Amino acid sequence: MAIPFIAIEGPIGAGKTTLSKAVAKTQEFQLLKEIVEENPFLKKFYDDIEAWSFQTEMFFLCNRYKQLTDIKKELEATHQPVVADYHIFKNLIFAKRTLAHEEYQKYEEIFGILTRDMMMPNIVVYLHASQETLMKRIALRGREFEQNMDPHYLKQLAADYESYINAFEQANPTIRVLRFNGDELDFVQNPDDLQFVLNKIEQVLQKENN
Repeated sequence: MAIPFIAIEGPIGAGKTTLSKAVAKTQEFQLLKEIVEENPFLKKFYDDIEAWSFQTEMFFLCNRYKQLTDIKKELEATHQPVVADYHIFKNLIFAKRTLAHEEYQKYEEIFGILTRDMMMPNIVVYLHASQETLMKRIALRGREFEQNMDPHYLKQLAADYESYINAFEQANPTIRVLRFNGDELDFVQNPDDLQFVLNKIEQVLQKENN
């Protein structure tokens, strides 16, 4: 296998950052965290999704593009494996849900240009959970700008993720996708559940390296 690059994905509140930090620590991987709270449009977005979605999504796209471009250069120079708590393909999931049709067409064109030569993960860890579990974890981490989030939006987003990951797995058969149910495994609060997930990831890494 090429130098491991693990992307951990799932809807808001799925536990991506918690798991990516644990993987980075146990595997001694470099940790790549997405920029979230630095987005100046995010609070406005949750207050009025329709009015602020394009600005929000463009900020995320440009910052994630810069992060992944930089990490690609670093990975090539140092050969240190990377675990990220996102991958840039998530942008299309959010943009398609929130942007008007004409805006989405423009966004998709820009996305295609920026990601044409983007580094792809060789392992994707997909975290999914019910709306109730996601809302509990969002409340637990206490980000002020997320407290006005529409539960219906979160439910739709989780369904969008499920559809996208299914399509992604079919379109990218060489990329291993690991799925974990956050309703059954509370790896955020339960150390035993976290260790179970980490063991599964370790098994895949060992298999891919053989």
